[in-house]
Amino acid sequence: MQEILSHLQIEQKINRLAHQLLENCFEEKEIFIGGIQGNGYILAERLSNIIVANSDLKTNLFEVKLNKSEPWSKDITLSMDQKKMENGYIVLVDDVLNSGKTMQYALVEILQFRTKAIKTLTLVDRKHRRFPIKANFVGMSLSTTLKQHVEVDLKSKKNKAYLV
Repeated sequence: MQEILSHLQIEQKINRLAHQLLENCFEEKEIFIGGIQGNGYILAERLSNIIVANSDLKTNLFEVKLNKSEPWSKDITLSMDQKKMENGYIVLVDDVLNSGKTMQYALVEILQFRTKAIKTLTLVDRKHRRFPIKANFVGMSLSTTLKQHVEVDLKSKKNKAYLV
């Protein structure tokens, strides 16, 4: 197991990503930040907190719940009423973007209603796509072999990311 991001590096990347979001949506009055359950939601929460602390932009946080290994096997649910998000600026967040499968299925659910814009954000982009997904905001791009995995720990006090 090789450390690829230290606690300090993760903090810096999250801070930079939040400020990039602010710069990108400076004309908006409110945005919707949707984190994919688990680390994606934790990352979305942290981004939202930084945005709220550094601007007047209203952020609406929601969670996208799905089966990550087989997203087609169960209904995908959003923790916020879709009517509230109509014509909204939506940011879909996950910790690691690998094949694009999880984000693709989450996007299909969000595309069921009208939106103003949908952006994607990830802490680590592995670039092993099988689905046509591109991250608009990336903390770190990483070239890996198909056998390697990236594990991000956002739950403990000393966040770290590892290449396994």
